[in-house]
Amino acid sequence: MCLAIPVRIEKILDAELAIADIGGVRKEINVALIADLEVGDYVILHVGYALNKIDPQEAERTLQLFAELGELEQIVEGHLEQDPSEQEHAESDK
Repeated sequence: MCLAIPVRIEKILDAELAIADIGGVRKEINVALIADLEVGDYVILHVGYALNKIDPQEAERTLQLFAELGELEQIVEGHLEQDPSEQEHAESDK
């Protein structure tokens, strides 16, 4: 099962990379698909790639629901284990 989660942009590194807060952990993510990204924005993250911006209130509600279900930690761990470059290689091997 694949899952996208809301993350907060902490620092923009360049046009393609940013640092995001993923459940309290900071990780470099690819943001090449997002226009007009700013620090503090929330984006939907899927396998290391930001797919689109999300409303901050909606992001907070979603993260709270994950936390209440006790699944946020598992989701964060899954995202931290996946590197976008490794995912690309795995998909190209199929």
